[in-house]
Amino acid sequence: QVQLVESGGGLVQAGGSLILSCAASGRTFRSYTMAWFRQTQGKEREFVALISMGGRTTYYADSVKGRFTISRDNTKNTVYLRTNSLNPEDTAVYYCAASRLLILTHERNGYDSWGQGTQVTVSS
Repeated sequence: QVQLVESGGGLVQAGGSLILSCAASGRTFRSYTMAWFRQTQGKEREFVALISMGGRTTYYADSVKGRFTISRDNTKNTVYLRTNSLNPEDTAVYYCAASRLLILTHERNGYDSWGQGTQVTVSS
């Protein structure tokens, strides 16, 4: 497993942007598919975006497609989530996750390492 630490959350007005970062420990970062999930109180944690080990393949939830961009820098052991055109429905705790599966999955149980989360709050 890797240790994951998210940062970059905060309070932003509707229409604004944030860049979330997730720093991973260890020397095997490039062996993991990385993803972002989010969760609001009383709801299940939902998939947001994922990026393959080499960074060539990305997938997005329909709710964020065209507004969010996931990227990674394997030299810095870091994955990013650029969030644009934020709206109040994007308010949630955002979690970074890592998977060693050889298939790309948006299912929570496919990820065995999780960060502590970073809060994103979008005001109207």
